[in-house]
Amino acid sequence: MKNEFEDILTGHGVKVTANRILILRALHDASRPLSMADLEAELETIDKSIISRALATFRAHHLVHQILSGDEAKYEFCHSHEGHCEDDDEHVHFYCEKCHRTFCLEDMKIPEVVFPQGFIVEDINFVASGICPDCSKKSQ
Repeated sequence: MKNEFEDILTGHGVKVTANRILILRALHDASRPLSMADLEAELETIDKSIISRALATFRAHHLVHQILSGDEAKYEFCHSHEGHCEDDDEHVHFYCEKCHRTFCLEDMKIPEVVFPQGFIVEDINFVASGICPDCSKKSQ
């Protein structure tokens, strides 16, 4: 699997380092978007500043999506790796106000929004919030 992540980094013009491979692998293997705190907890041996710089680099090179949900940014692995700037795997997310988890609703694509002339959209997030099924069951 290491070669796969090296290939993804190289294919996007990102210098390969051991830390970047570990961070990208953690995002790839996660079942949901991860916050900085999540990544710090999972990757205890990597300094917070290294994780932060790697995420900024990954965002600039379209390796991850940033989702603004709740009070913090969360990151998820981008599954469109054709080396182009358009992200074709953007989808709706759901933020649970009780457990503070963010869920990917991958089968729900972000609806097309037409912006007025002159607006240049560089990023779009579609996050619904409420109570997830697990928390809903607990409160019944």
